[in-house]
Amino acid sequence: MNVDRLIGTHDFLFITLDTLRYDVAQECLATGQIPNLARLLPGGKWERRHTPASFTYAAHQAFFAGFLPTPDLPGKHPRLFALSFAGSETTGENTCVFETADIISGFAQRGYHTICIGGVGFFNKQNALGNVLPGLFAESHWHPNLGVTDPNSTENQVKLAIACLAKLPRSQRVFLFINISALHQPNCIFLPGATADSPITQAAALAYVDRHLPPLFEAMQHRAPVMGIICSDHGTAYGEDNYHGHRLSHPVVWNVPYAEFLL
Repeated sequence: MNVDRLIGTHDFLFITLDTLRYDVAQECLATGQIPNLARLLPGGKWERRHTPASFTYAAHQAFFAGFLPTPDLPGKHPRLFALSFAGSETTGENTCVFETADIISGFAQRGYHTICIGGVGFFNKQNALGNVLPGLFAESHWHPNLGVTDPNSTENQVKLAIACLAKLPRSQRVFLFINISALHQPNCIFLPGATADSPITQAAALAYVDRHLPPLFEAMQHRAPVMGIICSDHGTAYGEDNYHGHRLSHPVVWNVPYAEFLL
């Protein structure tokens, strides 16, 4: 996809499904639990990719520098976005190259209004660290009802995003980023009776997320054509090989679902 040809005519939507494992995403797709996301996936399939980092902060720093999850096949894979620097081996003829320190500033430089709807703690704006990633955007939002402990977090995030879009003229192009928090622990709150997180409770969380995304897609399509990216930033371990959590090297952490699409 040549992103340069879309800039100026398309809005951009970037959603990270924080902590979502590839195997959980695949299982939900195969069992029909995520019909709304399924309609967006090219060929009706998630693409398995490798994340550039094993936890939220590092992964998003890489994403915002143009290093999205890498296809899991051998070889050099040209990137959608890149920042100008000598020696880049994955900047191809179709790569959108910004002369800035991050892609958010790059979009802003090309006339886009940039919006961040935060989710997990690295976006909470409650301390210096929690302001680093939101600080890249012209407009950023966080509230506890968008965070990991709220069982209505995704619909709250979607409602806020739609309200932000409604304040802008349709002629204003937008780069909208949302960090979906529901997949992160504690995701057992999405499965009645569950008291501990597991792949099953994360699947329930993803099914919940799927139910509440359509109004966002509709609102964006009402404004302009949309180029979208949906992916996980990393997975997490639920006891595999005695590993728990993330910020560690294990396939359930490194393998993430990815999709890019046009609306």
